[in-house]
Amino acid sequence: MTDDMMTIREMCDAFDVTPRTLRFYESKELLFPVREGQRRLFTKRDRARLKLILRGKRFGFSLEEIRQLLDLYHIGDQQHTQLARTYEIARKRLADMERQRDELSEAIVELRNQLEWGEKMIASAEQRSEAAE
Repeated sequence: MTDDMMTIREMCDAFDVTPRTLRFYESKELLFPVREGQRRLFTKRDRARLKLILRGKRFGFSLEEIRQLLDLYHIGDQQHTQLARTYEIARKRLADMERQRDELSEAIVELRNQLEWGEKMIASAEQRSEAAE
């Protein structure tokens, strides 16, 4: 393989993804490997796109949002539109994540309180049971 082309196996190893994942991203028009018969060869552009796809997924962006952002790369304004749109989506996603974290923190506190109440109820029942014996 040349330095600028990678096989599907090399991509899987380099990015810790499955061949099915790469084929799925290709079917969603996120990656565009070169075809040589049945073989898929991924370019440097594909590798850069996959890195951004995986980062976007980690941050909770939808595949459609990621596809739209990647498509803005070639708009011809030195990626200004792409960066501005990415920033806007990322700000919203951060707000969602912080809200989810706060809700989760509240649920954890509530569950801890319920567990403490449960422990007291169990201990009280055990004491009553021992006293009755």
